[in-house]
Amino acid sequence: MSDRLVIERLEFQGYCGVSERERETPQPMAVDLELYVDMRLAAVTDDVARTVDYAQVADQVLAIARTERFHLLEALAERLAQAILGQFSVSAVELWVRKLKPPVHGVRESTGARITRQAASGPHGGRPAAWLTQHRDFLTPGHALDLACGRGRHTLYLAQEGFRVEAWDRDAAALEEVQTTAKTLGLSTITTRLVDLEQEPAIPPASFELIVVFYYLQRDLFPQIMRALNPGGLLVYETFLIDNHERFSHPRRREFCLGHNELLSLCRELRVLAYREGALDPRTGPFTAALLAQRLS
Repeated sequence: MSDRLVIERLEFQGYCGVSERERETPQPMAVDLELYVDMRLAAVTDDVARTVDYAQVADQVLAIARTERFHLLEALAERLAQAILGQFSVSAVELWVRKLKPPVHGVRESTGARITRQAASGPHGGRPAAWLTQHRDFLTPGHALDLACGRGRHTLYLAQEGFRVEAWDRDAAALEEVQTTAKTLGLSTITTRLVDLEQEPAIPPASFELIVVFYYLQRDLFPQIMRALNPGGLLVYETFLIDNHERFSHPRRREFCLGHNELLSLCRELRVLAYREGALDPRTGPFTAALLAQRLS
């Protein structure tokens, strides 16, 4: 995908340098950003909610660059890249961060660092989520449902692991991409369904050995999700905590985030096999709640 959102010369007063003086005295700096994001749905709908809000990206970058101190430009660049990948729906980021008036004799323009980083297994990466893969030994191949599947990173992973997978989403373009990728990979056990779960929340009961839900929250759907599991079936779930909204304003709406221990309450009819809340790195997030639970009867 070649769609890119570009932010040019975002200027700020930063604290970066090997010398203590540079780290304590603000100096003029700038960063250029290129964010790789699928713009097709935003182009069709003309809706900012269907793309990455560059104003929010700029605010996140400035919040870090204006307050934190670094010895090296490389460290500042890495910090910014990981913060963007952790908070926004981008598959990769290229950035160029530089000192506009570097204390180096003979330099007339700037000194800087350029880096490119790919999303990995976070909320918007192309790889399956670590919460799913690290619990692979609990999963017995059977009939699986990937709710709000997006571009199908979990659908494709489960199909490759021997599951028959139903991939449900309201984004027709994303489902088409799932089908295309499945065909390319020779996966014949995937079916897709175009459905708006908020308008048509009808999941057949006792139908699945596994249901996975990542970064989607619809509270009134939980009773159906639990009933849709066969006895012994597993639910693998992960989405944002309220901490993520409070610290990073993402998601933009509080109701799209779980409260502390709320996921445990929503799944109280299931036996919890594994659970965690928080962030691996509180500086960059994301803050999530993740659960692996089983229907007993």
